[in-house]
Amino acid sequence: MFIRQLEYLITLARERHFARAAEACCVSQPALSSAIRHLEEELGVSLVERGQKFVGLTDDGERILGWARQTLAAWQGLKQEAALSRDTLKGSLRIGAIPTAMPIMSLLTGPCWRAFPNVVQQVQSLSNEEIIRRIEHFELDLGLTYLEEQNLQRFRVLPLYRERYVLLARDAAALNNCASMSWRDAAALPLCLLTRNMQNRRIVDAAFRRAGVCPRVVVETDSVFALYSNVRCAEIYSIMPHSLLALFELREELTAIPLEPELNRGIGLISLNSEPASPILAAAWAISKRIDLDSQFNFLKDTNSGSRGQLEPGLDPIAPKLPG
Repeated sequence: MFIRQLEYLITLARERHFARAAEACCVSQPALSSAIRHLEEELGVSLVERGQKFVGLTDDGERILGWARQTLAAWQGLKQEAALSRDTLKGSLRIGAIPTAMPIMSLLTGPCWRAFPNVVQQVQSLSNEEIIRRIEHFELDLGLTYLEEQNLQRFRVLPLYRERYVLLARDAAALNNCASMSWRDAAALPLCLLTRNMQNRRIVDAAFRRAGVCPRVVVETDSVFALYSNVRCAEIYSIMPHSLLALFELREELTAIPLEPELNRGIGLISLNSEPASPILAAAWAISKRIDLDSQFNFLKDTNSGSRGQLEPGLDPIAPKLPG
């Protein structure tokens, strides 16, 4: 019952609404309210500011919330450890991925599923900042995100690949079948880019600023699939990580052109640097270490007439080799 009470408190803090918290926990609102009151009685402190509706947690409640998150995470790890004694691994793995890395998550979730079919992997598309916040609050186990230009001292870090940026075009002939393009020339094209609140867009905008130009952005979206769709169907240009092209259906008329100077960023997994790590987290980390994503994304052919997005012979990006 104590663990369930902690779960109710954590959910209430997240939802900031008694009815929504009760629905998320699959209990009635009176049952949730009663459980939290019993928790307050056990601890001898008031946790929730009560009024006509949820106001927030008290100062004591905010302090105890951090311990509640740690306790619940430790309890999940304890259950996973106990499951190992039955020669099986059961539970959930909560993963947050930046939007530009979401399409390649299958290259990680696939091997994990095949190795541990009883583990449920929950993957969410989140901003870089939100991934870090949720891991620190024990709301995520793993994050697939940028590794540079941020403080990751509290985290274990596993570099996986470098995200290199290319211009995606529908008609290479309109660009004189160029083998590469400068950021200054790319800025003059009608572009579809991600929205300004996304880290990927901030990286691209910084590259244009270094080139001393302002890009001609005609469409903004928060979907990486919409970037591809606008190039293919609206004949607009886009700038995207080369890793995405390994999973899109890159039709014959589409061309990926390297941008100069090259822009790249390290992408990898992060988790809290705490011991012991849960068995599921440790297993997923070990599997991910054996997957060479950089080589799987190195598929752009370098020719004098342009860089046509194609896969190297024999490369299947959807089915990486299983570790072990």
